[in-house]
Amino acid sequence: MTDLFRAFIFIVVGLAGDPEHAELFDKWGTGLVETSEALGIPRDHILYLDENVTQVALEQSFSTLAAQVKPDDVVLICLIGHGSFDGRNAKFNLTGPDMTPKDFSSLLHTLSAQRIVFVNTASASGPFIDELSGPDRIVITATRSGTERYTTLFPEFFVDSFASEDADTDKNGLVTVLEAFNYAQLKVALEYEREDLLKTEHAKMDDPSKVAGTVFFGSFDDNQLPLHPQLQALYFERLQLEQQIEMLKLLKGSMNAEHYIAEFEQLAVALARKAREIREFSDAQ
Repeated sequence: MTDLFRAFIFIVVGLAGDPEHAELFDKWGTGLVETSEALGIPRDHILYLDENVTQVALEQSFSTLAAQVKPDDVVLICLIGHGSFDGRNAKFNLTGPDMTPKDFSSLLHTLSAQRIVFVNTASASGPFIDELSGPDRIVITATRSGTERYTTLFPEFFVDSFASEDADTDKNGLVTVLEAFNYAQLKVALEYEREDLLKTEHAKMDDPSKVAGTVFFGSFDDNQLPLHPQLQALYFERLQLEQQIEMLKLLKGSMNAEHYIAEFEQLAVALARKAREIREFSDAQ
């Protein structure tokens, strides 16, 4: 795989408490590993910590991740398990001491990557947003508050989303974080409706920089990328322009119409020029 589109996946399966939940959490965690590999993410960019992990072991593994990550990389941290909330503090349950939002905040500050997606799919996960929110950072929780304490369905559908054609709403072959979140939210609601149950989880996403619609996980296959380094760079520049256009579309509702049209036209022209550069360079080879 090329290093142009590097993604890292850090999966933590917390303390299950019983065999039934242990099997369920492991299924979701390993499912995310398999999906990530299918998306073209190298296995050595995927760290999977099972329910036996302690806070010390997690922090050591995170140090390994931080040593690998570069500023242009995308990092997904996904917690799967049980959470707790005592009325003041939320925690993610581990073997031994549990971890708080502040604990994870300290770890995130060790990453040089500018695009970080933190997903806590556990119960009582809502309070994690306040502590972890930040520019160019996407924080997703399976619940909107610490009082939603039942096992969540959100992780099952969030994991499924990255391999689902239904989640790819714009049909561009990539599932963004925004598409994954929307897909999981919808599937959770439909599942509660199908079972005729009162909904006990309401997922939230904090995305202050409005980048969730442009962030995706995966890599271009080496067979799809040109071998010439300069042509690879042109492909990367084209992708960046496409992402800027998608971000602009998300901001349309909050922009002056004239300003939006001017920005869109400028990016569209730049994208057309980049496509021409790629064609001309390819023809010259």
